[in-house]
Amino acid sequence: MSQLPEHMLVCEIRTPGAPDVLVPGQRPLPVPGPGEVLVKVAAAGVNRPDVFQRKGLYPPPPGASDILGLEVSGEVVALGDGVSNLKVGDKVCGLLAGGGYAEYAVIPELQCLPVPGELSLLEAAALPETYFTVWSNVFDRGGLKAGETILIHGGSSGIGTTAIQLAAAMGATVYATAGTDEKCRACEALGATLVVNYKEQDFVEVFREATDGRGVDLILDMVAGSYLERDVSLAAVDGRIVIIAFLGGTRADMDWRPVMVKRLTITGSTLRPRSVEEKAEIAAALRKQVWPLLESGRIRPVISKVFPLERASEAHALMESSKHIGKIMLEVA
Repeated sequence: MSQLPEHMLVCEIRTPGAPDVLVPGQRPLPVPGPGEVLVKVAAAGVNRPDVFQRKGLYPPPPGASDILGLEVSGEVVALGDGVSNLKVGDKVCGLLAGGGYAEYAVIPELQCLPVPGELSLLEAAALPETYFTVWSNVFDRGGLKAGETILIHGGSSGIGTTAIQLAAAMGATVYATAGTDEKCRACEALGATLVVNYKEQDFVEVFREATDGRGVDLILDMVAGSYLERDVSLAAVDGRIVIIAFLGGTRADMDWRPVMVKRLTITGSTLRPRSVEEKAEIAAALRKQVWPLLESGRIRPVISKVFPLERASEAHALMESSKHIGKIMLEVA
C-alpha cells in the first residue's frame, strides 16, 4: 500500500446534534483485514440511519467505524489476506457497517457487488443499502410473490422507489403512500398502480376499495406507530406486515384481535448488525435475481440530489426535510 496516501478526508460528527455538526476531518487510511478490500470511494449514499447516528441515537455496531456511511462505490485499491474473487482495479459497490463518508473505505469482499451494466459509479453507490434492505424485507421476510399486492409506505423515499420498481418487476401489484401529489406521480411513474397522498386521503379506505375489500397481501412500513393498527385493518387474510423503521414512533395502542382472526404475520429486521455471512447471502440473491434487471435497464436507482462530501450537512438537512424523491448522494472522488 506504499503508493496510497497515509491519511484521507472524511466527514466527522463533531458532537451529536443537527446537520451542522458534520465537519470535514482527516483520518489514517484504513487497512483491509482478512477477507476485506480497500476501496477508493467515488460516491456514497445518504440514508436515514446516518441521520439517527448523527443525532446520537444509533451507535455503530461493535468493531464498525464511527464514520457515517453504509454504502459506497469505487475502485478496489488493496486486498486483505484471503480475498479471491476481487482484484485491484475492479469497480464495485458495497455495503458497510460504517465508514462510507470518506475517501477510502474497507469492505468485506462478500458484501461487494460489481457495478451493473452501464450504471455510473454514482448510480452504483445508490444500490447497496436500499437493495439489500428491500430484498431481505420484501422478498425474504415478506415472501412477496408474483400476483400478490404490496403497499409501500413512503413510496418516494430511497427505499420506496427501490421497492416499487422491484415489486413491479417481480409481477406484484404495487400500491404506495406519499406526502405530496408530485411524489405520488413519481411513484406511479416507477410502476405503482395506485398511490395515495396520505395527507389528503385515508389510505385504508382507498386501498380496501381498490382490492374489493380483500385487503393487501404485504405492507412495507417505515412509519410504524399509529400506522400499525391501520396496517392490520388493511391487511388481507394471511397478510404480512414488515416494519423497517419507526418514523411515526415506537409504540402502538391497538386492538390485536384482527391479527389472530386474519392470521397475520408482523415482522421486521435490521440490516446493519447482521453478520458478514448473512449479508453475503443477500448479496448472492441480489446478483442472481436483481442485477440482471439493473443490467438490462429495466430498473435503476432514482437519485434526487448530489452533494460533495464536504457538504454532507446539506445532504442531511435535505434528508430531514423529506422534500426529496429517491436517493441523496455524496460525491467523494
